[in-house]
Amino acid sequence: MTQSNWRTPAIVLACGGIVLTVSLGVRHNFGLYLQPMTMDLGIGRETFAVAIALQNLVYGLAQPFTGMIADKYGTARVLIGGTLVYGLGLALMSVANTGWELNLSAGLLIGIGLACSGFSIVYGAVARAFPSNKRTAALGVAGAAGSFGQFVMLPYGQLLINTMGWHTALVILAVTVMLIVPLSAALVEDKKAQAQQFHRQSIREALREAFGHGGYVLLCLGYTVCGFQIMFISVHFPAYLLDQYMTPETGMTALALIGLFNVFGSYLWGWLGGRHTKKYLLSALYFTRAVAVAVFIALPLSPLSIYVFAAIIGFLWLGTVPLTSGLIAHVFGVKYLATLSGIAFLFHQIGSSVGIWLAGYLFDATGSYGLMWILIIGMGLVAAGLNLPIDDRQIERPAMKPA
Repeated sequence: MTQSNWRTPAIVLACGGIVLTVSLGVRHNFGLYLQPMTMDLGIGRETFAVAIALQNLVYGLAQPFTGMIADKYGTARVLIGGTLVYGLGLALMSVANTGWELNLSAGLLIGIGLACSGFSIVYGAVARAFPSNKRTAALGVAGAAGSFGQFVMLPYGQLLINTMGWHTALVILAVTVMLIVPLSAALVEDKKAQAQQFHRQSIREALREAFGHGGYVLLCLGYTVCGFQIMFISVHFPAYLLDQYMTPETGMTALALIGLFNVFGSYLWGWLGGRHTKKYLLSALYFTRAVAVAVFIALPLSPLSIYVFAAIIGFLWLGTVPLTSGLIAHVFGVKYLATLSGIAFLFHQIGSSVGIWLAGYLFDATGSYGLMWILIIGMGLVAAGLNLPIDDRQIERPAMKPA
C-alpha cells in the first residue's frame, strides 16, 4: 500500500497504539470519580452512572458514522476533530454540578470524542497498513497498547485526584488527550491509491452485505455482552470494593492490574487469532470470563482474591477486540473495516450503557451488586454460545485489474 516513506506499517502501528493508550487510558479513569463526585455534588450513584452510560451509548451510536468518515476521508481528520471535542468534554466535566451538566460533558461530548479516537478508527488504519497474514497480530499489538493505557493512566489519574482533587485532575486529563493531535499525522492515508487496490463497493452495498450475513449479526450480539461485562467492572468495581470495606487504593490497583494483564491478553488473543479459528477463540474467552466471575463471587473477599481476579479478568478483558475486528476483516475485507467494526462496536456500547446504568439502578434499589454479578455470569455463557455457529468463510472478491 503506497504511503509516504516515513509512514511505514511499524510507524502507523506505534502511533496508533499510543493514540489508543491515551484515549482509552483516560476513559478508564471515570470509575475513580464515581465516589468523590457523587459525595461532593450530593448526587446518587445512578445519576453518575446515567452520564457514563450515556457516554458509552453516544460512543457506540457515533462510531459507525465516524468510521464511515474515516474510511472515506481518512483517519487523521477524524482523530483531530474528535480529540478537540474529547478535551472540551473533560474540561466541562470538571465544573459540572448537576446530572444534566454531567450528561452533556461526561456523556455527550466525551462519548463523541471517544467515537473519534477509539479502537474502530485506529484499527481501520492499522489493518490497511498490514498484509492479511500479519493483520490480526498487528491489531492485537494495538489493542495491547490501549490496555497499557489503562495500566498507566489509572495510577496517574488516582495520583491527580489524591494530590489536586477531582476538579483539577479532569482539567489535566483534558490537556493530556491533546497528545493525540500530533500523533494523528502518522495515520494519514492515501485514499486515491487505496481506491485502485480495493474491490469497488459502496458503503451501502457493504452494509447490505454485512447485515445479510448471519455470522455478522451473531458476532454483534456477542459483542453486546462484552460491553455489558467490562464496563460494569470498569465503572462500578472500585465502588463495590469500597462497599466491602476495601481501600480506594485496592480498587485502583485492581483496575491497574486489569490493564496490565490486558496488555498481555490483547496481544496473545490477537496472536492466536492469526493462527486459529477466531470464532472458537471468542467462544472460549466469553466462557472463561463467566467461570472467573463465578469463582470470584463464591470465594471470601480479600486483597489477594481481588488481585488474582483482576489479573485473570484482565487477561480476558479486551481480547475480544482484535478477534472481532480480525474476524470482520477476514470475512468482509478491510476497505470498510472502520465502518463495520464501528457498527459492531455500537452493539458493544449498547451493552456497556445497559450494564453501567443497570448496576447503578440495582444498587440504589437493593443496596447490593449481587444480582448484577449473576447477570454477568449468565450473559457470558450466552455469548459463548452465540459465537460458535458463526459462518467465518471469507467472501470471495473479484480480482482488481492492473491500472
